Amino acid sequence: MSSRHTRVARGSALIAGLALAGGLATAAPAVAADQAKLTAPALTGHHEVGTTDLHLVDQSRPDPWKPERRRELMVTVTYPADRFADGPRAPWLTPGMSAVIDQALSGEDYLGLPVGSIDWASAKRRAEIGVPAAHGAPKPVALFSPGFGGPRETYSAIVDDLASRGYVVVSLSHTYESGAVEFPGGRLETALPPGEGPEFMKKALDARVGDFRFVLDQLAKIARGENPDAEKRQLPRGLGWSLDLSRVGAYGHSYGGFTSGETMVHDRRIDAGINLDGAMATAFGYPPGSAYVPGEVTKRGLDRPFLLMGAEGVDQNGKPLEHTHRQPEFDRSWADFWANQRGWKRDLLLRGGSTHMAYSDLQIMVPQLGSRVAPEKREAVIGTIDPRRSLAAQRDYIGAFFDLHLKGRDRHLFDGESPRHPNIDFID
Repeated sequence: MSSRHTRVARGSALIAGLALAGGLATAAPAVAADQAKLTAPALTGHHEVGTTDLHLVDQSRPDPWKPERRRELMVTVTYPADRFADGPRAPWLTPGMSAVIDQALSGEDYLGLPVGSIDWASAKRRAEIGVPAAHGAPKPVALFSPGFGGPRETYSAIVDDLASRGYVVVSLSHTYESGAVEFPGGRLETALPPGEGPEFMKKALDARVGDFRFVLDQLAKIARGENPDAEKRQLPRGLGWSLDLSRVGAYGHSYGGFTSGETMVHDRRIDAGINLDGAMATAFGYPPGSAYVPGEVTKRGLDRPFLLMGAEGVDQNGKPLEHTHRQPEFDRSWADFWANQRGWKRDLLLRGGSTHMAYSDLQIMVPQLGSRVAPEKREAVIGTIDPRRSLAAQRDYIGAFFDLHLKGRDRHLFDGESPRHPNIDFID
């Protein structure tokens, strides 16, 4: 694992390459002679899964990045589906987004592949498009936010699986910060050039918190039988009735994990949250001696449940690092949050050769590319951890956390370390 990947990931711009690639998205990539086909992992819950996209416009809020426009978002709602429904499987990526991500992954900072090496046209999620929602009691809702610069589409493995376990999962891209966002009709809004410093990162965080809160408002409209989609596209049958907005969680990767905690400070509608390997500061204090500006959630803590899940890395000198509250010289924000957290808390470390990007779909994509990816690049991006164990642990602990705190079902996975998941360490 390279120190570059670790440090950039722990900071904020871990998927900055997507923003740069966004400007190339209109050019059709050349097709490699032997394209790799990707298969999404099977779901582990008891439910079939449906999915739909919403185009939401916040008429009350100027866009923080383009104030002449109203803030608009693309949101994916993934939900337990009627078990008798049968619909087409959703594409992993739309054509516009596949061009953006293909360009980013081909770069030397990532996989170093020829453009067009992946057959995105045939790559499908496990979720089916627009099928009716499952019958029965309304389901808890979980909001998901991606890493800084990252699109929501690159986290399907932990979004679709949570839906299969009985949750309505609402994932969003953060327009003009995410590398690209594709709107209806194929309109692609790419990221603005990333800035630097605490002021820029605070602006991004505030935009994200505003996005989460706005989306919660729109979900309330859907629950009342309204359709907030800007084009008034038909919603899946039963979707509004399936939303239990009295039980809401939030989770996210990297800056998305910070977003989840920070939103909980400002909005009590969110009952429980998870941070997947994200520092909770707008300036990170790493390397030692640099500026440190903690978030409000870091300074105040929360009176509701919050889970930290970290990964491994190395510093510039090759020294192993573990992202836990026990290593404040690496990420002081986790140590400060831990000390201030008043509600239920756990700190879990994904051990055994993990990296920051192990919490994204790269964990399932890269192994399927086989020898196309040089071993050193594979290790830098997803580490040496067994990807099947990594994904199984993530899915189980995310699901068990929300089961405990939103459904009141204790699966006893948090009682202590489990032989089922030997790569998960409990950090006291």
